[in-house]
Amino acid sequence: MKHIRLKTISLRHHPELNEKWVQEIIAADPTILGLGDLALIDKERTQPSGGRLDLLFKGVDSLIRYETELQLGSTDETHIIRTIEYWDIERRRYPQYEHVGVLIAENVTARFLNVIGLFNGFIPIVALQMTAIDTGNGIGLHFTKVVDALRLGLVDDDEETLEPADRAYWESRATPKTVKIADEILELCKVFDPSLELKYNKPYIGFTKGGIAFNFATTSPKKSALNLSIKLPRSDDVDAKLEQSGLDLLEYSRGGSYRLKLEPGDLLKHQKLLEELLKIAYENRG
Repeated sequence: MKHIRLKTISLRHHPELNEKWVQEIIAADPTILGLGDLALIDKERTQPSGGRLDLLFKGVDSLIRYETELQLGSTDETHIIRTIEYWDIERRRYPQYEHVGVLIAENVTARFLNVIGLFNGFIPIVALQMTAIDTGNGIGLHFTKVVDALRLGLVDDDEETLEPADRAYWESRATPKTVKIADEILELCKVFDPSLELKYNKPYIGFTKGGIAFNFATTSPKKSALNLSIKLPRSDDVDAKLEQSGLDLLEYSRGGSYRLKLEPGDLLKHQKLLEELLKIAYENRG
């Protein structure tokens, strides 16, 4: 088999091609990045800081969003800061998703790798080194992952590794009366999806859909009440409804969930509101 020597070119110094051209190529077919099946959400997304996020993608079969910054040439401090800043802005605006910052450059420098090493485990960042190849018939782009994200998992990601439990475990840990509140929550949810069932794990009682973990909400029965977590982005509208309801609100979780303390009888009093919020969380999760 004959070997063909590939001819690489510098996009930064190319007389015709530029960052806009690269952006359009990736937006048209984001699978070339090698990050899985992605769908484009936005280009040149305006940020509160005044900057613009080059590309925003979402996983077709996941709850992951990718805040993507492009750079021709070598990585520099400005683009590293932008990548982290835009990732942080988007994750705060849309906490119901998992977010990964992506920096694409023609040369990912050792200095960048050292900086990212300091954030490892705290900020999920992917670095892709982009190579432009002149095939004679056109320019091809090849992407090599040089830094992979150490992602913080969603509740469902850990589902298979969680130590299983059963109803008896929760009734002894809490009380039959408070575990029954989880049954009542399930009945509310069955209004919009009759296939949902409870899944007993030792850290919490979650939900399954078709036998697969589907945790748009989780419950944790206590001795005198049950804590309900509903995965919803925080909003003024939901805040107002919950405050007016008189429900016992716990602190909004960093994972992006409203947390309520429910006592026996609370579901009957607040059925309409709770069903509404659970349905929205269910639809967002789907």
